[in-house]
Amino acid sequence: MAEEFEVPSPHEHHLEHVTEHAHGSGDNFAGKIAVMTAIMATIGALFSYQAGSTESAAAMNKNNAAIKKTEAANQWNYYQAKSSRQNLAELAATIPGVDAAKYTAAAERYKSEKEDIRKAAEKLEEQSKEWDELSEVKLHQHHRWAQAMTAIQIAISLAAITLLTRKDWLKKISYTAAGASVILGTLAAMHI
Repeated sequence: MAEEFEVPSPHEHHLEHVTEHAHGSGDNFAGKIAVMTAIMATIGALFSYQAGSTESAAAMNKNNAAIKKTEAANQWNYYQAKSSRQNLAELAATIPGVDAAKYTAAAERYKSEKEDIRKAAEKLEEQSKEWDELSEVKLHQHHRWAQAMTAIQIAISLAAITLLTRKDWLKKISYTAAGASVILGTLAAMHI
């Protein structure tokens, strides 16, 4: 059996050297960045969960709106069928030699039944509109969570670059992006 040898690249060797040096000298810079990155990753996970949750809620609300819209369409079709029967009964009442009173009564019955059907259809349309509005609210909230998630991902990426370059100004930009993310997350939680 041949033994395998691993030859580290110059980059890997440099990273090991920097890491050993940082640990040996009590490097607070790297430690602070590592802790902040872990905190940002945790916040990002929470934002990601909220973004997914609100997206699902928006989809469910949109689905409920479509169901109510379909039910309303069915009621309107039923209304139209009653209108057709009413028209036929009114026409039949004018034909000589038939029981006009019977067809007139049927036409009146269809007319009164249509009113209840119309009210039911309008109520279903209103419910559909309400579900649509709820969906839009949740979708807006989802977009805010997604914006917060994007900002925290940028902050994490900048923190990683900061750790490699050890630039203090880059650390400040990373923390600013994290702060913007928290503000966006707060806006999302407040439904703004």
